[in-house]
Amino acid sequence: MANLFTILSLAIVIVSLAIVMMLKIDKIKKLQTMVDKLRKSLEEMDEQAKLIVRTDIELNKTQEELDKKITGLYALQRLSRIISTTLEENQIFKVIESASFEDLGFEKAFTLLWDAQENKFIPQLSMGYLGDEIEAIKPQVNLDRDIYLDLIKTGKTFSSISVPPNTALREKINHIFEVNSFVISPILPKEGNKGFLFAGTENMDVTITKGDEELMTILSNQIGQAIENARLFEKTWRTQQELEKKVEERTRELTLAFEEVKKISKRKTDFISSVSHELRTPLTSIKGYAAILIEEKLGHLPVAAKERLEKINRHTDELVHMVNDLLDIARIESGRALMKMEKQDLKTIISNTADLISIQCKNKNIELITDIQKDIPLVLADRTQLERVFINLLDNAVKFTPENGKITIKAHTEDNVIQVDISDTGIGIPPDSLSMLFEEFYRVDNPINQQVKGTGLGLSLIKHIIEAYKGKIWAESQEGKGSTFSFTLPIKG
Repeated sequence: MANLFTILSLAIVIVSLAIVMMLKIDKIKKLQTMVDKLRKSLEEMDEQAKLIVRTDIELNKTQEELDKKITGLYALQRLSRIISTTLEENQIFKVIESASFEDLGFEKAFTLLWDAQENKFIPQLSMGYLGDEIEAIKPQVNLDRDIYLDLIKTGKTFSSISVPPNTALREKINHIFEVNSFVISPILPKEGNKGFLFAGTENMDVTITKGDEELMTILSNQIGQAIENARLFEKTWRTQQELEKKVEERTRELTLAFEEVKKISKRKTDFISSVSHELRTPLTSIKGYAAILIEEKLGHLPVAAKERLEKINRHTDELVHMVNDLLDIARIESGRALMKMEKQDLKTIISNTADLISIQCKNKNIELITDIQKDIPLVLADRTQLERVFINLLDNAVKFTPENGKITIKAHTEDNVIQVDISDTGIGIPPDSLSMLFEEFYRVDNPINQQVKGTGLGLSLIKHIIEAYKGKIWAESQEGKGSTFSFTLPIKG
């Protein structure tokens, strides 16, 4: 019995231990599950933390780049404003400050322009380099000038991010300019020497970006435009100086020529006046003796002799008339003409001269029409000289108008002057003769002038008379249809 009890007790203990073990194993499994969940949660938290850290780093990096770009843009704006207001090419690079390049993220800068005559690059700007360093850079750049000339030819910016690391070109540029990173951008004015802008940094922690390339491209374009503007301004200024010099020289020449013309004109006027006076005395004597002989006061004359004396008398009258015209022209040109300036009624003067010419019109059956503005104002003029103008123009109109033609006299106010138009339906005047009509001794080459003698002084005389009144005279004509002579007279205020 005792053994049986012992066995049962032992069985109970074993079962109890088994139950306890099963409970512990179950608990361990639960704890393991919890541990696994905690481990997974910790791993997830670690990834999130890492993501947050990475995001924060990226944000800081982006902020730095944004700050750098904003600073660069401000620096670029400042440089552009300074450069664009400079109109002297040799001053463009002098106004660029080193602080502006530092704000762009570069402590070193170098600008060179190609000189085609000397066949080499000439430095224009250097920042961050000592004198001996500049002298060392120049020959090295010119030794490899084909590289930079190709850059200018392509017109594209390139930088240390465009050239793979450890390449010969990148190493060469880094060595020549003593930098770790760089940007090179061409300077391309439309005309003249071109070049390039170099900007770099020795800082190993600074990385060149596409934004740096864009900023340097904009700056190099601004410099190119400024150079172009300066050259254009210089060219314009020189052209203006040359033009002013030529104008001054031409003005001096014209002044001298005008003075010479005035002297010649005065000598001509004095000569005509002197000769005309000298001619008057013998002509008066010839006319006087011819008149005595015609009247047969010295005895009877044969008919043939009397006819010849009448010709002498008639030609003497023509010569006297020409001499008087020459004297009048000379007096008006020299300002010695005595004109009795009074208020004149143009209607009365036109009516009187029309009456004088009416007989000639009737002989050729020419219709004479007058068209005068009703309220036409008075003019200030010498009555005799003004009648002379009308008689001369109307006499010419009758002479060159065929039978059954028409002559019209019009007068009206226009722009504070009185304009008079005398039109005819005559043979007209060739276009190439219109510009010379009022010159002394000029006569239009036509059949009527070939048959009728004249001096060619009439129109020149009336031109001088009209101009003495501060008026103008001109002619318009069409061959075969007629001519219109017009002149203006100031209205009496």
